[in-house]
Amino acid sequence: MSYLALKHLHLSLVVLSTIGFVLRGVWMLRGSALHDHRATRVVPHVVDTLLLCSGLALLYANGGVLLAMPWLHVKLTGLVAYVVLGSFALRRGKTRRVRVSAFLAALACLGWMASVAWLKTPWGFFSLLQSQG
Repeated sequence: MSYLALKHLHLSLVVLSTIGFVLRGVWMLRGSALHDHRATRVVPHVVDTLLLCSGLALLYANGGVLLAMPWLHVKLTGLVAYVVLGSFALRRGKTRRVRVSAFLAALACLGWMASVAWLKTPWGFFSLLQSQG
């Protein structure tokens, strides 16, 4: 598979994973039975596993050179935070307030990770706030 095709696969899986997370969050907030449906518990694991595999394939396709880039380390740290926050938002949060707070924090983390990947800087969208003078 070409690098470009692999990158597009990875980005498509990012979009699918994000849509899935947002849907599950909305279903959690509404108390919908869809939140507890078997497919809702299985499909995200399949998508996220494929997403991780495509990310590792991109790393391999680059000869591991990306490991020397600080933005990737920051993005991976953000990924861990996103997973932990997401688990509290969708399952582990004891109260609605904790779940909603974790859901919003996970979405913010996801947005920041996307900006880190897009701009290739550990500062992500915060780098746009620096003075241009």
